[in-house]
Amino acid sequence: MSRWQKLLDESYRTLSDLKEPLGLSDERYAELAPFEERYPVLVTPYYLRLMNKLDADDPIKKMIVPDLSIPAAIDAKAQENTESVIQGGQHKYQKSVLIISNNHALGYARHCYRRDFARLDEDEASLRIPKLAEYIGDHPEIDNISVSGGDAFLNSNDRIGEYLKAFAFLPNVDYIRFTTSVPATFPQRITEDDGELLKLLSRYAKAKAIIVVTQFNHPREITEDAYTAVRLLREAGCTVRNEGVLLRGVNDDAETLRELMTGLVSIGVVPYYLYQCRVPVGFEDHLQVPLAEGIRIVGDAKAQMSGMANSFRYIMSHRLGKVQMVGFIDDGRAAFKVHSARDEKYQGRIFFEQLAEGQVWLD
Repeated sequence: MSRWQKLLDESYRTLSDLKEPLGLSDERYAELAPFEERYPVLVTPYYLRLMNKLDADDPIKKMIVPDLSIPAAIDAKAQENTESVIQGGQHKYQKSVLIISNNHALGYARHCYRRDFARLDEDEASLRIPKLAEYIGDHPEIDNISVSGGDAFLNSNDRIGEYLKAFAFLPNVDYIRFTTSVPATFPQRITEDDGELLKLLSRYAKAKAIIVVTQFNHPREITEDAYTAVRLLREAGCTVRNEGVLLRGVNDDAETLRELMTGLVSIGVVPYYLYQCRVPVGFEDHLQVPLAEGIRIVGDAKAQMSGMANSFRYIMSHRLGKVQMVGFIDDGRAAFKVHSARDEKYQGRIFFEQLAEGQVWLD
C-alpha cells in the first residue's frame, strides 16, 4: 500500500468522526444527519488542518460541512443533466464525453450535477472502459474525454492506467482531462506516491495531451504542499487548470477572488471556470450567491487582475450548456452567453435577463 493510501485511510468518513474536530454540538450533529444519508463524507486530516475550528465563519469549515437548514423546494430537473448515452459516460456535448470513474469525493462539490454518484458500484468501472472506448472511437466528432468521479485521482494507479491505455491512442481524441480536487484537498496523493502516478502520466503525456482540472476555491488552499503537487504534475507533462465555485462566505468578495486567481497563476495553475453554486437537490445550504451580486463581485475582481489571472469565465452548468455570466448593460439587465451549447443551434447565443432580487439560477 502506498503512503498516500495509508494517509487516505486516516481520513474522516462520517459526521461522527468529524463531530469533535469540527466542534459540532449534539443539536448541530442531529441537523446534519439527513445530509450524510444522501451525500458521502470524506475529509483528509491535511485539509482539516487548514481550518480554524474556533471561527464559526471559517471558509474551509464552510466547505467541509454545509450550513444546512430546511429542505429546499426546487425542481431538480431544472438543474441536473442526468441522461447518459452509455453506462458510465455522458455525451452531453458533441465533442466531449464525461466518464464517471468512481464514487469517491473529497468534500462535497456544490456545483456538481451528479447527484447519484454515491450509488455507483465502483467494481463496475473497469468493466465499462472497453465499451466506453468503443463508443468514443465510433464517434469521430468526440475530440476530448473528461475522466471524473467522484474524484478521478482517488482511483488507483492501475485504474488510471486502464483509462489512459484505452483512450490515449484513439486517433480522434486530442486530449484527456482528469478532474480532481486532490492538489487542494489532499496533495499527498501526488507527493506521497513514490512517483508512480507521475511516471504513468508522463509516459502517456508523450502520446496525448493530459489536462488536470483542479478545484481550488480559497487562497488558503494554496499551500507549499499544493504548490509541490502542481509542480510535479507540470513536470510530468500535464497542463493544470482550475474550476472553482463562487461560494457565500468563502470567496464572495473581490479581494478574495483576486488573491485566489493570482495565487493560482503564481503556482502554475491556469484559472479556467468559476461556477455559479448550485442549490443541492433536497436541501438548502445558503452557499449560493445571487446572480446579480456574483456578476458585480466577479467584475470588481477582474478589474484588479491582469493577464492569465483574468482569463477565467464565470459560468453555470445549465440545461442549455455552459452559460457565461457576462455583465450588465445600461438598463440594468444582465447579459449572458452560451459558452458551450448542448444543442449547436444555441452555440454563442447572447441573451439578456432582468434578474430578480436573490435569484441564484436561470429558468
